Amino acid sequence: MAKTLLRSGDLDDFQAVGGGGQAVFDSALQIREALRLRKQQALVDCLAIPQVNDEGDRVDWYSPVDGRAVSWKAADDEARFRALRYLESTMDSAFALSRKCIQSPKTAQQLFGSLLEKALQFPGENHVFLVDGKPVITFWGFVNLNESARENVLDCLRYEEVAEPVVELLPEPEPEPEPEPENEPVAPAAFTHADEPLLAPRPEVKPAASAPAVVAAYTAEAEPAVAAPVAKKRHRVGLWAIPVAVAVAAAIGVPLMLHQSSTDPESAQPAPVAVAPAPAPASQPVAVAPPPANAAPAQATTLPLHPAEVAATGTAKAADEESEPVVIAAIAKDALVMDATQVKLGSTRFLNGEWRLAMDIKDPVSGKAPTVRYQINNNKGTARIVHGKNVTCRADLFSGLHQTGELLIKSRGNARCSDGTRYPMPEITCKAGSNNVADCSARFDAKTTVAVTFRKTGD
Repeated sequence: MAKTLLRSGDLDDFQAVGGGGQAVFDSALQIREALRLRKQQALVDCLAIPQVNDEGDRVDWYSPVDGRAVSWKAADDEARFRALRYLESTMDSAFALSRKCIQSPKTAQQLFGSLLEKALQFPGENHVFLVDGKPVITFWGFVNLNESARENVLDCLRYEEVAEPVVELLPEPEPEPEPEPENEPVAPAAFTHADEPLLAPRPEVKPAASAPAVVAAYTAEAEPAVAAPVAKKRHRVGLWAIPVAVAVAAAIGVPLMLHQSSTDPESAQPAPVAVAPAPAPASQPVAVAPPPANAAPAQATTLPLHPAEVAATGTAKAADEESEPVVIAAIAKDALVMDATQVKLGSTRFLNGEWRLAMDIKDPVSGKAPTVRYQINNNKGTARIVHGKNVTCRADLFSGLHQTGELLIKSRGNARCSDGTRYPMPEITCKAGSNNVADCSARFDAKTTVAVTFRKTGD
């Protein structure tokens, strides 16, 4: 029987639905055969035929009828309209049969009814094809990851016609007249002393005959005026005080330097310049005393002339001799890396995605290691194990971080297998190793612990 291949894909890319504790896909061929025996050929022709590969992780969907296959999006509106009406009538019959079987007292009938209710779910319009004008659904019994089953299965095939928006041109608003600025009266500027100059004239400074006379004249002129203002003449201390102060400092400092040089002619160090004391009140002239004859020479403050050397310590030399180049190992692209920042914040975003697990165990029937795949998102996910003669097992997972930064991945029980058996699920523990690459181990029981390696898939 050569049929048309409609679509292929990985099972880990979708989420299986089911009822009665069993997945629809695990009994897909039995469901189609049961519908055929119940004279539901129209519904049987709407469900594509699945065929799993040898590894059990990829499935091909074939058309049950012959003809030219067209995707749902590529078909015209009239063909989609007819196919949608056909699917609505067919699924109404299927839901009626499902309710009838669920109400049956027999357990097998109840299980078939619950599976048939979820069997009509499919991920979206990309999984529906028109073969010779008739609709055929692929990946039935599946929904998209992190999505729940739709109440109305065919909602994704309906297109709501959106009315074209009516554009109304609003009249342009008339420009508002600009408010006229109010003329506020400006107070006229008052010039009370218009005839006076802006700066007082600088008085002429006559050269002083001796330092005490200059100091006395400076202190008399620099006294701040705190008395009542005089009506006829004003006294101000202006910019002329600066050259007077310079002259005072020069008159005092030059004799001191000459006396120092005469006392110690071999000394190369200049004597510090004496700073003039603060001006005294104008009523008492300041007398400057000459330096004593036996004044001691200034003390040398220069540093030694030979250059200083910094000796390296023995510890630094030993560290330089024993230092070795750091070797950084390359990280595999698909390795599970426990990001240090995320672990510190208690986040497990580094675990989101699809992973293939390699464990050092062998199946007793085939003698090969089972195929184990984990799909985890936000600490929740599913596990899929294929072992033996293409026996598929599934289990729900949950993960989390311990306070010590250790990653834990557990299941709520043993995995349910397609042959009715249960497969033991290990408890996986991961720690951040070299370069934060996860170092994981799987513990099946108190005596059985094996190493496990995570490899990212689906990228």
